[in-house]
Amino acid sequence: MAEQIRIQTPFTEEMSRKLKAGDAVLISGEIIAARDAAHKAMTEALARGEKLPVDWHNQMVYYLGPTPAKPGDPIGSCGPTTSGRMDAYTPTMLEQGIKGMIGKGSRSKEVVESMKKNGVTYFAAVGGAAALIAKSVKKYEVLAYPELGPEAVARLTVEDFPAIVVIDCEGNNLYETNQAKYRTLKGY
Repeated sequence: MAEQIRIQTPFTEEMSRKLKAGDAVLISGEIIAARDAAHKAMTEALARGEKLPVDWHNQMVYYLGPTPAKPGDPIGSCGPTTSGRMDAYTPTMLEQGIKGMIGKGSRSKEVVESMKKNGVTYFAAVGGAAALIAKSVKKYEVLAYPELGPEAVARLTVEDFPAIVVIDCEGNNLYETNQAKYRTLKGY
């Protein structure tokens, strides 16, 4: 296995453009958590001409729904949410300066085109490892839309958060290339 690439946030377009589909990374610093309800609220706020509650310039967004924290822990299990649920809002949000997205699952053609245009990388976190991922979270702070509960916009301070580049900013897609290898197998 290749050595993991260490990333320190903020995450710039220059950093994004150096990563390739298949790269394993460890992310440290601050990332912003937001899911579909928060994305909908922010997209609607932009349509009304309002300022967003977060400056997305050079940020990573993590699509997650955390479970309640045990006493003494900053967060409970915090695995990724299916990213496609954000696809309707993603091009608008990428225009706000997001340079990295963390989630699970495929993305639409429109999202991939917006990623290429905006120099954005899409990372996958392992869905079945939510309790282990939580160990990389050192701090969790709600920033906006607290009424959304676990879907609120929050800041996570992370150390060595594990992820894999599944779609790089050139549109190379690990989901497509890795599945293609197996489409030619006979008898399956």
